[in-house]
Amino acid sequence: MLIDCHAHLLPRDYPADAPECFPRMEPIDGETARLLVFGAMKFKARDVFFEAERRVEAMDAAGVDAEVLTPMPPLLRYELPAGDYLSLCRWVNEFTAELCASQPGRLYGFGIVPMQDVDAATAELKAIREAGLYGVEISSNIAGKSIGDESFLPFFQEAERLGIPIFVHAMPSPNPRLPMSTMGTFVVGIEGMYAAASLIHGGTAEKCPNLRISFSHAAGGFPLMLPRAQYFWGGTWNEEPPIPEKAVAHTEGPSPMEYARRFYYDSLVFDRRALRFLVDLLGHERLLVGSDFPAMDREDPCGRTLRMLDLPEDVLNDITWNNAFRWLGIDPPK
Repeated sequence: MLIDCHAHLLPRDYPADAPECFPRMEPIDGETARLLVFGAMKFKARDVFFEAERRVEAMDAAGVDAEVLTPMPPLLRYELPAGDYLSLCRWVNEFTAELCASQPGRLYGFGIVPMQDVDAATAELKAIREAGLYGVEISSNIAGKSIGDESFLPFFQEAERLGIPIFVHAMPSPNPRLPMSTMGTFVVGIEGMYAAASLIHGGTAEKCPNLRISFSHAAGGFPLMLPRAQYFWGGTWNEEPPIPEKAVAHTEGPSPMEYARRFYYDSLVFDRRALRFLVDLLGHERLLVGSDFPAMDREDPCGRTLRMLDLPEDVLNDITWNNAFRWLGIDPPK
């Protein structure tokens, strides 16, 4: 079995009387694809983005048994007026719920919420669950503010209380330090690292020990920086027992590495050596398969690079499907 935990959708349409800030999906003559127009953004969306039958056909062709579906990241628009964006979230969430309900056991949908209004986002979590959605997707920063900022703590606490998993998708900050041409490459790595590190050093990981949260693209550069954070915390190399008097930033309680091993990470890192590093550093129990499909083409078959590692069967099963159900908080199908 293989569960793709990083796959995306787009609604086929939006209301004709929607606020001006809503996106549009325009027909393309002679094609089943549609054109997403959202402000200055234009994106040609194949029908697999919004047609359940096309998705299942693509999954079968790639050897994928189920997908965790999240809205395309450009729909995470926290700069919009909170009220209008809440309406957009509810429209997208309703579409997601209907799409996934048409293929139970194969499509597990996540919703979106207006993180620019923390109270509204927190209140919307209950509606996410009632709609039959399994989790919620958020951006790696909220209009430039770190997700580890204490102002977002009530949101994460409520998600933990309700048992709702979170998927953090890396997105550029409003004031990026690199050209936008690098958004799909280096910015993903930087923003993922900031997001994961902020949850540890901002205190959210300590205050929400049972939060089930996953990061796109293995949180970018975060895993490679963890050993340095561990050294500053413990004063030793290679996770040897800490020597507090040698440490720069020693605190009582879990180490940065221990906190990091509470998170989940998708495997979309494009290289078997990077995957091996993640398995060795974070543990196979924390890795999920991801593809970014259909925004990107999957490997053929999905998980091909992962299988190059010649992992023991039980380890491979954890990464390809067991961990997905642990993250979702549901029992796997028999």
